[in-house]
Amino acid sequence: MTKFSFWGGVSLLDGSCREREKESDRRTGERREQQFRMDHHIQQQPHHYDGGENDYMQQEDDWDRDMLLDPAWEKQQRKTFTAWCNSHLRKAGTQIENIEEDFRDGLKLMLLLEVISGERLAKPERGKMRVHKISNVNKALDFIASKGVKLVSIGAEEIVDGNAKMTLGMIWTIILRFAIQDISVEETSAKEGLLLWCQRKTAPYKNVNIQNFHISWKDGLGFCALIHRHRPELIDYGKLHIVGTARPDEKAIMTYVSCYYHAFSGKQKAETAANRICKVLAVNQENEQLMEDYEKLASDLLEWIRRTIPWLENRVPENTMQAMQQKLEDFRDYRRLHKPPKVQEKCQLEINFNTLQTKLRLSNRPAFMPSEGKMVSDISNAWGSLEGAEKGYEEWLLNEIRRLERLDHLAEKFRQKAAIHEAWTDGKEEMLQQKDYETASLSDIKALLKKHEAFESDLAAHQDRVEQIAAIAQELNELEYYDSPSVNARCQQICDQWDSLGVLTQKRSEALQRTEKLLETIDQLYLEFAKRAAPFNNWMEGAMEDLQDTFIVHTIEEIQGLSTAHEQFKATLPEADKERQAILGIHNEIAKIVQTYHVNMAGTNPYTTINSQEINAKWDKVRQLVPQRDQALIEEHARQQNNERLRRQFANQANVIGPWIQTKMQEIGRISIEMHGTLEDQLTHLRQYEKSIVNYKPKIDQLEGDHQLIQEALIFDNKHTNYTMEHIRVGWEQLLTTIARTINEIENQILTRDAKGISQDQMNEFRASFNHFDRKKTGMMDAEDFRACLISMGYNMGEAEFSRIMSIVDPNRLGVVTFQAFIDFMSRETADTDTADQVMASFKVLAGDKNYILVDELRRELPPDQAEYCIARMTPYTGPDAVPGALDYMSFSTALYGESDL
Repeated sequence: MTKFSFWGGVSLLDGSCREREKESDRRTGERREQQFRMDHHIQQQPHHYDGGENDYMQQEDDWDRDMLLDPAWEKQQRKTFTAWCNSHLRKAGTQIENIEEDFRDGLKLMLLLEVISGERLAKPERGKMRVHKISNVNKALDFIASKGVKLVSIGAEEIVDGNAKMTLGMIWTIILRFAIQDISVEETSAKEGLLLWCQRKTAPYKNVNIQNFHISWKDGLGFCALIHRHRPELIDYGKLHIVGTARPDEKAIMTYVSCYYHAFSGKQKAETAANRICKVLAVNQENEQLMEDYEKLASDLLEWIRRTIPWLENRVPENTMQAMQQKLEDFRDYRRLHKPPKVQEKCQLEINFNTLQTKLRLSNRPAFMPSEGKMVSDISNAWGSLEGAEKGYEEWLLNEIRRLERLDHLAEKFRQKAAIHEAWTDGKEEMLQQKDYETASLSDIKALLKKHEAFESDLAAHQDRVEQIAAIAQELNELEYYDSPSVNARCQQICDQWDSLGVLTQKRSEALQRTEKLLETIDQLYLEFAKRAAPFNNWMEGAMEDLQDTFIVHTIEEIQGLSTAHEQFKATLPEADKERQAILGIHNEIAKIVQTYHVNMAGTNPYTTINSQEINAKWDKVRQLVPQRDQALIEEHARQQNNERLRRQFANQANVIGPWIQTKMQEIGRISIEMHGTLEDQLTHLRQYEKSIVNYKPKIDQLEGDHQLIQEALIFDNKHTNYTMEHIRVGWEQLLTTIARTINEIENQILTRDAKGISQDQMNEFRASFNHFDRKKTGMMDAEDFRACLISMGYNMGEAEFSRIMSIVDPNRLGVVTFQAFIDFMSRETADTDTADQVMASFKVLAGDKNYILVDELRRELPPDQAEYCIARMTPYTGPDAVPGALDYMSFSTALYGESDL
């Protein structure tokens, strides 16, 4: 059978720590008692206390001095009160053996009051005379009276004389004031509250029926039930036996039970305080990790943007088409391979930021402010700069390719015309400088004069070609052709030679005219041949030049125009052939005259260097170039048809994908403001919607492939669609970002609902109110709409109150209220969240009501990781009651909620 003893129970509750502390407490108490005796001065001040209007704690049963005459009850009270006094005196390292003897000098009585009140009493007298003892006891009684206690008929003399009845009465009054008075359960009196607490704690136990503080406790099972309820490992309640005893003393029982109450309720408070601190610290640790993750991801993304923008802003052109095509291919790799993952990182960064801010609001923490330059707006601005540089870079690439293509074409055209002109001018200066007319006959002079006239005609005909060469060279300079110096040098040489030919021609003409009067008319047939052969020859040279001229076109219409012009040229060939036959007829007639009349003409036409063989050769060349030109036009026509097919192929897909993206954006906007099912249903629907959008990605990739074919074919416009690949890319990226943000908003709403205990009906009501006052249907309310919404929900507020509310829901002062901010505000109105004062009170419990806490206390009450977390962040306590190793839990608690620096 398990025996019951109150003080044995206390020993069980305290565990082995009590035994380890006894010796240390005893030595400490001896030192404190000795110091107590030495430091105080004895003053005789006898007092007697009588009744008055303010009686202390009117109990159901008043103090009955006659009851002490019962030896059994007096023994119970003596034992109980002695044990109660020793439980507190041991904290000072001392104790009493005989309650009426050991309090006679007043020293231990004053020490007892100092321990249980935590206050310093007046200094005691040093002497051992009766007057000194009475003075000390009076000081103790004065202190008790200062606490609002009336001591009826209890004087210092009775205590000094060792009156057991008065001494026990005084101790019972002290117990009532300092151990029982503060007990309150459901606004009852101390005694009733203590009784109610006992009834509730022992209700589940058999054979225990607590109705009072005497008969209900005589078998001891009530005490065992209280111990087992709070420390079941100490007692096997099932093996206890009922033992009958005499009626116990009520005051002794109340003393025992009050000690149980303080011991067990203190333990429960410590556990509750520790749990609260653990919860708060866990939230803080998680938020700090999220902040570190955000900072790293933001730094990496900004660093990538910083490295990429200079590359996109580099506008140093290349000199060849091949080099520029490689730049374009590098840009395509950037758009396909390098940028998409960064788009996802940017979107994830915004989602993480929003989730972190939501968690901070839900845990009543201050909003997260990233490092300078790493705000979401900073990243968005940097991203905008990146896309601006990207757009300008692509336009620059395409313009450079067009420029180089044009330059290559012009350079080739310049070389062809220059070569033809140089071939024509070859030897002309030497010819013009001849002095053949000086020794020529009259007929030779006439011939030379006519020949020179024909040359002048030919020279004038070549003027257009020289001007074309100069114009092409000028355009190459304006377009910054890389080989402009050599072009300029060649052009200058041609122009200088042309000027020289003009001067020489003029001089020769003047010389021939001077001798013209000395010469006879030369044969008109040669002259006629020369006059008709020269322009025909020039026409053939122009035709050959045109037939060999390179061309560049970008549309079907342009190649059709060239084909039409070519067909018109071919239509002139019969007339040209007639002219050729006529010129050859003149030549044949000259030959006939020479043969008939045996004219000595030296076998050549004196008026021109053109002969029939040359005309026939050039005519054959023209006839040969015509089918080659036909074939080139046919091939170019086929290429333009293929380009048109590529345009239509791209347009057909773009005209479907573009409206599809716009439709999806509109549908996501409707989903974000409509209320269909629970938030989980909406989240599931959005994720399915996101999956369907992601499954559409192959069509975007196919369109990218068609766009690459178009760029490789150097197609720069498309009349069949208004959508460019850039439009599609931007729309696709916006669609992915919008669906991800919408999903994140629903997730944050779920977090808010669960954390704040908001029901689905309340969430629907919030959404309905928000949608009703979102008059512009933008997913946000402006300030006036939000004011109207609050008024409709019963808020009666002035401008100052409304401004305060707007500062909460719109901290960035954008003038709008989002749905997330709206539900945060509505849920915050009734939410029960942790505060800095609550955490501070919890730490005070763990510290045993001290203004500071020790490292050992943190490690004893908290889990290891969270205890070390507190130790690393708490600053040393510097108050007047500080001890070595004391930590300041008050500043730490306020820092957790942003009220000071952590």
